[in-house]
Amino acid sequence: MPTDPYAWLEPSLATIHRANWYRSVQTLQSLPGAVVQLAGHEVINFASNDYLGLTGDQRLVQAAVAATREWGTGSTGSRLLSGHRALHRQLEKAIASLKQSEDALVFSSGYLANLGTIAALVGKRDLILADQYNHSSLKNGAILSGAMVLDYGHCEMEELQKKLAQHRQNYRRCLITTDSVFSMDGDLCPLPQLLAIAQEFSCMLLVDEAHATGVLGATGAGCVEHFGYTGEALIQVGTLSKALGSLGGYVAGSAALIDFLRNRAPSWIYTTALSPADTAAALAAVEIVQQEPERRVQLSRNVDTLKQLVQKQLPNQRLLPSESPILCLQLASAAEAIAIGQKLKAAGIFAPAIRPPTVPTSRIRISLMATHELTHLQKLVDNLSKLT
Repeated sequence: MPTDPYAWLEPSLATIHRANWYRSVQTLQSLPGAVVQLAGHEVINFASNDYLGLTGDQRLVQAAVAATREWGTGSTGSRLLSGHRALHRQLEKAIASLKQSEDALVFSSGYLANLGTIAALVGKRDLILADQYNHSSLKNGAILSGAMVLDYGHCEMEELQKKLAQHRQNYRRCLITTDSVFSMDGDLCPLPQLLAIAQEFSCMLLVDEAHATGVLGATGAGCVEHFGYTGEALIQVGTLSKALGSLGGYVAGSAALIDFLRNRAPSWIYTTALSPADTAAALAAVEIVQQEPERRVQLSRNVDTLKQLVQKQLPNQRLLPSESPILCLQLASAAEAIAIGQKLKAAGIFAPAIRPPTVPTSRIRISLMATHELTHLQKLVDNLSKLT
């Protein structure tokens, strides 16, 4: 008798439950913001990547509505067939202007941007050196490329140098990949050292600016601007779905790089173009980022305030090192993280538990927004002080 080929699913789910790794969706029932309706209850939202509070901004909403009226609800095909609109090119020029790069290319998601870019740039004769804490999209892009992939310890530049000294000469091209802001820790990559190492060993460098775009740098261009390396030869990937309040991804870099990706990036060539609504919303957001620096200033103030409150009221609890709006309270176990997350939610605070295998250690991840108020921050710390 043949066996059921799906019989392994239930035992695997049971294992996930026993490890406290089981995940399920939570339904938001309101516009995005610092305060939202979650499963019928009002909660202060510390789970969002909407760092500048633009996702519910009426200027983005109106831009999306106007684009839908003019262009319809979808793009109907890939950019190389029926999907290209003038709006797409306007957004790419706006991103290139923000990043001060020669050109940019918009993808239908940040995940697709990483998959397509890495797969286009390297192949079976090439080498990828990757930070071990890189986002899933960077890891899967490396697998898709077929290149030899070597991880280096998180931000461990000495290990990166040693691996390049040992292996670089055996490969045609080499690509170093890293997040600029690591999404589950909040720390920054050591960009100055990465650029120096890339130059020393003739490597391309790809930096994922997903959590830095709109947030870091004098004009909100990201981590590259924050460190003062605008105009350097590197590949900047990012998303439109976080601080820019829309959906989609981008790559910014030299004109030759962008032209090459138009011809070789599979996740751009073979995917339906970004919708007119998402494109227009992102374009409006880029303009706001450049015109309203006070949003970044307020976000930075909120980060400093929360750190001070934690230091004062939770002297025995340590936040993971962070130079971004992502602050993490490390905990001993997944069970403890889940319990604290549930108690916070019961108290009207949405700050999710993050557990393995997403991260090596369990934690409460706190994501700050420019639209959080002092009372929101105080309520979070007051409740944490009772629970930890």
